[in-house]
Amino acid sequence: MAKILVTGGAGYIGSHTCVELLNARHEVIVLDNLCNSSSESLSRVEKLTKKSLTFVEGDIRDSQLLDQVFQQNSIDAVIHFAGLKAVGESQQIPLAYFDNNIAGSISLVQAMQRAQVYKLVFSSSATVYGEDNPSPYQEDMPLSMPNNNYGYTKLVVEQMLEKVAIADERWSIALLRYFNPVGAHKSGQIGEDPLGIPNNLMPFVTQVAVGLREKLSIFGHDYDTADGTCERDFIHVVDLAKAHVLAIQNRLKHQGCRAWNIGTGQPISVLTLKDTFEKVNQIQIPFEFAARRDGDLASFYADNARAVKELGWTPEYGLEDMLADSWKWQKQNPKGYGS
Repeated sequence: MAKILVTGGAGYIGSHTCVELLNARHEVIVLDNLCNSSSESLSRVEKLTKKSLTFVEGDIRDSQLLDQVFQQNSIDAVIHFAGLKAVGESQQIPLAYFDNNIAGSISLVQAMQRAQVYKLVFSSSATVYGEDNPSPYQEDMPLSMPNNNYGYTKLVVEQMLEKVAIADERWSIALLRYFNPVGAHKSGQIGEDPLGIPNNLMPFVTQVAVGLREKLSIFGHDYDTADGTCERDFIHVVDLAKAHVLAIQNRLKHQGCRAWNIGTGQPISVLTLKDTFEKVNQIQIPFEFAARRDGDLASFYADNARAVKELGWTPEYGLEDMLADSWKWQKQNPKGYGS
């Protein structure tokens, strides 16, 4: 079993991945500055798995701290989640995004190089496909400039990692391109707990359901889709977490840099998601149609054949599971980890 450093491991996807790593009998060290997460998630991860992990509070831009972490732990591989991720905010404070996401990743990779740890799984995004590619997205499509600064940072880091792997063949890097993660651990003990107004659709829906927000806004209902609302590829966060464990196993055996789409390949409209949430959870979601948001694409979804074939990964959970699990988390934790 391997010893894995998980940056941003207290966050939504990070905490679920820690559960799957511990269940697969890996040792886990989490580095997180808690700027958008809570250490409570890690306490719950330990309770759920009945295993312990090591938590270091700190920032990936702190090279001295990174050196210390690598020196004190014989780390085999790194899963890199740490970064800012709000699309709208990235347009307002681009430098903060470039500093955290790009400079932070450079700092981490340099520390890995100093410690001679060359196995890395990077948390990327479907935004790297830009606006010009048709769905379903395939990994060998030419990437194009994303329409927001968050996506731009993911593209830059991907390209940087590819070049690093070409320059030094000791590197073995996985680029996992996520689509739209939703859901929560079946226990309802860990889930998505955004600070402030949610940027993602699912916590907005659950916060309306629990009474924290008045109504859901659906942006645009005149798109060229079946019901006029945007279509997205929603993926259960536990399926996504399991893909990271498989990617680690793959990278421990292979060299080079390889990208995999992690999505279901099924486009689901925002309206369908709302209607299915109401049906599955027996609760009404007040909503309104609002104007389109800048930069929203009508529809995008994955071709996941490469991940299925090369990683041996298959998504197990459908939309109803995602929505039942999201609601269970929110109902048990109306104010997230603060409740």
